[in-house]
Amino acid sequence: MTISKIILPSFILIIIAAALLKSVPVYDCFLKGAKDGLTSAVSILPSLIGLIAATSMLRASGAFDLLCFSLKDVTSKIGFPAEVLPLALIRPVSGSAALAALRDIYDRYGADSYIGRVASVISGSTDTTFYAIAVYFGAVNIKKTRHTLKSALIADLTSFLIAGFVVSLVLS
Repeated sequence: MTISKIILPSFILIIIAAALLKSVPVYDCFLKGAKDGLTSAVSILPSLIGLIAATSMLRASGAFDLLCFSLKDVTSKIGFPAEVLPLALIRPVSGSAALAALRDIYDRYGADSYIGRVASVISGSTDTTFYAIAVYFGAVNIKKTRHTLKSALIADLTSFLIAGFVVSLVLS
């Protein structure tokens, strides 16, 4: 048996043993944590439903394809392939939709192509900005995000712009 298979069960047993030694009601604490987790999940559900609905509508309507076609000349001038725009636009909103877009790019152009490598850099260097803000700020009922959204979107934009440049350097 490898150590990786016994670490998690051992960790759980150590926590339970320590709690029992300190006379902590383990099962009651577990139930309270599960109840709090369910309450948090219910409180962020409207934000998640809105994000998922918006993402699905944009993909199904063909808006991403239209945007890619209209911005192809602009993106090619900065070394950013227009074929990656759907991924770049959907990544800040939905991780699972971004993975689907990444898989589509790999299927069409290959993972080792220039387009596939730019998509890989974007996928690895950006975050699901709107999802994270909706979940984490929604879980603690923060309504004003102040500079969080602007900063995160600037970081995502920087990643998009640098992705083509970095891949060009690596390939040359």
